[in-house]
Amino acid sequence: MSEKSEQRLSVLKTYKLYVGGKFPRSESGRVYEVTDAKGKWLANAPLSSRKDARDAVVAARKAFGGWSGATAYNRGQILYRIAEMLEGRRDQYVAEVADAEGLSKSKAAAQVDAAIDRWVWYAGWTDKIAQVVGGGNPVAGPFFNLSSPEPTGVVAVLAPQESSFLGLVSVVAPVIATGNTAVVIASEKSPLPALSLGEVLATSDLPGGVVNVLSGRTAEIAAPLAAHQDVNAIDLTGADEALVKELEIAAADNLKRVLRPQPVDEVDWTTAPGTDRMTAFLETKTVWHPTGSLGVSGSSY
Repeated sequence: MSEKSEQRLSVLKTYKLYVGGKFPRSESGRVYEVTDAKGKWLANAPLSSRKDARDAVVAARKAFGGWSGATAYNRGQILYRIAEMLEGRRDQYVAEVADAEGLSKSKAAAQVDAAIDRWVWYAGWTDKIAQVVGGGNPVAGPFFNLSSPEPTGVVAVLAPQESSFLGLVSVVAPVIATGNTAVVIASEKSPLPALSLGEVLATSDLPGGVVNVLSGRTAEIAAPLAAHQDVNAIDLTGADEALVKELEIAAADNLKRVLRPQPVDEVDWTTAPGTDRMTAFLETKTVWHPTGSLGVSGSSY
């Protein structure tokens, strides 16, 4: 066999959005070049439009009832399954993170391992967070008074710009662990790990629409999400200071919950995350119920 016949063309990966459990291209047909830390071309990523953002909200709202109504134990199983799938594709993510962030293979591997461990950590919290933030309340009178957490709804998440995978997982996992659905805007300059995450989510028992991943210009996609009347909350982690102010004003129109970003130099995604990002997108429902009385003695229970 000749050397020429042994040569073959590389099969380049086509990156697509992840919306409603499917992999559409941007409805605009636009793409933009993604390069590594040294400026080398890596791929063309979809350049999402406002229409793509609206479609993602529709998908997230459609999925909300089933996901929020699932048992916390079932949500935990699914999050753990995501970690399993990521573990099986670890080498792919190490390569993508190394290219995206200009890291050595060993440092990229540490980031990927931490991201996988974080999925497992949040999987364990799904059926425990209610015990931490809910419970019985002491009241004066013959009543039961019980508080329990409920998901806020559809959450728009602006993923961190610098941490393309560990930071991404750190802002997405707590949103869905507590029963919310998410519309995620990937890092503008390093979207490839986020777009690849969609492939794992699609094969991990996560219902379509629970997480929707968009790539493109953060400001362009975030503006319609912040103003969208069917988006209940927004995480501004990936926005710069000027964009934060603009989005906060837009979000105030329907009283969205807003999670403001920390200064970039204060963020360390490798530290233990705590419960703050879970409780940020939970509402508290309080139920009153009369205790009644027992028997002729009139004693209450």
